[in-house]
Amino acid sequence: MSGTVTAVSSNGEYSFTKPNRDSIVLLAGLGVEGDVHAGVTVKHRSRVKRDPTVLNLRQVHLIHEELLAEVGGAGFKVAPGDLGENITTSGVDLLGLPVGTLLRIGDEAVVEVTGLRNPCAQIDNFQDGLLKKLVFRDEEGKIVRKAGIMSVVQVGGEVRPGDTITVELPAEPHRPLDMV
Repeated sequence: MSGTVTAVSSNGEYSFTKPNRDSIVLLAGLGVEGDVHAGVTVKHRSRVKRDPTVLNLRQVHLIHEELLAEVGGAGFKVAPGDLGENITTSGVDLLGLPVGTLLRIGDEAVVEVTGLRNPCAQIDNFQDGLLKKLVFRDEEGKIVRKAGIMSVVQVGGEVRPGDTITVELPAEPHRPLDMV
């Protein structure tokens, strides 16, 4: 399975959205160079309040471009970087990947998938009603989270729009994604 990077985004300040860049640099064990969420320990403000010593399993946030098209079809205007992701992808079923999947991006970078992003109320501050499109209960009453996946950087490298993404699944049994 493979796909493509359609956009890359980062922000050195806490903000819900992240501006698009020509490229980003992934740093092994840290995240996106210059991004406010880069670091060995948690950087998301709500998580820092709970325990600032917890390992950062949310170094790089990826969202599939197909989600942006889906919510666009429901009347929302969402562009790459608007939901705070670092890498927008196309052609990879991010939400269907198991924990531990390696994503080889471009010539060098490798990230390991750690789990699902748990979308928060800030999404409705961005566009009212959008949160219900990104987290909801299915027909069986199970919570569905569609706001992308989180990962940690195993091998650093520069990432640009147009880069190829190659998926390397972990050994079975596969563990489904849960929120991190």
